[in-house]
Amino acid sequence: MNNLEKQTITMAAVCQASALVQQVARTGSIDESDLGVMLNSIMVTSPESILDVYSHELVHLKLGLNTLIEQLGNQTKEKDPELTRYVVSLLGLERRLASKKNQLSLLGERIEQSQRQLAHYDITSDTLIASLASIYSDLLSPIGTPIQVAGEPALLKQQSNQHKIRALLLAGIRSSVLWRQVGGKRRNILFGRAKIVACAQQLLKEI
Repeated sequence: MNNLEKQTITMAAVCQASALVQQVARTGSIDESDLGVMLNSIMVTSPESILDVYSHELVHLKLGLNTLIEQLGNQTKEKDPELTRYVVSLLGLERRLASKKNQLSLLGERIEQSQRQLAHYDITSDTLIASLASIYSDLLSPIGTPIQVAGEPALLKQQSNQHKIRALLLAGIRSSVLWRQVGGKRRNILFGRAKIVACAQQLLKEI
């Protein structure tokens, strides 16, 4: 797998986390398996390959690849500024986190605690979602401008939805870290969009 493919896959994962945040905020429901893949990605801390992070198969990032193509492609379809804002906010928050060694070591410790809970609970259980949400609230939210999530007020008031959104934002940060580790840079998105979109289209064909 070449660097462009790795960057496209990890960016698709950031897009998928953002799209799922939007779905929870607007409808209160998302595909359980999509949620599971994103939450599981937080737990895979020493993968042998990029796909190991996303349950070993590209098909699990189909939503993200489609979202990436819609957001970066040149089709006449309207772009979604809200989704773009989530993606940009996640990448920005990850950049801030990268310079905070203390937060990073705390983050590692808290993720290890959650990994231990996996022995007793499903990844999509309320217990684990709440645990991951609290990592985001305690360690990531305070270091930057809070990511403002828009949606249905009644849905956003529900604690279970708040937890899902925060856990998904944590997953988005996880993929942003990976994106940077495989050489992703903002200028790639600005100047290399056509290549990224073509790569995402090719990856979708392989699913």
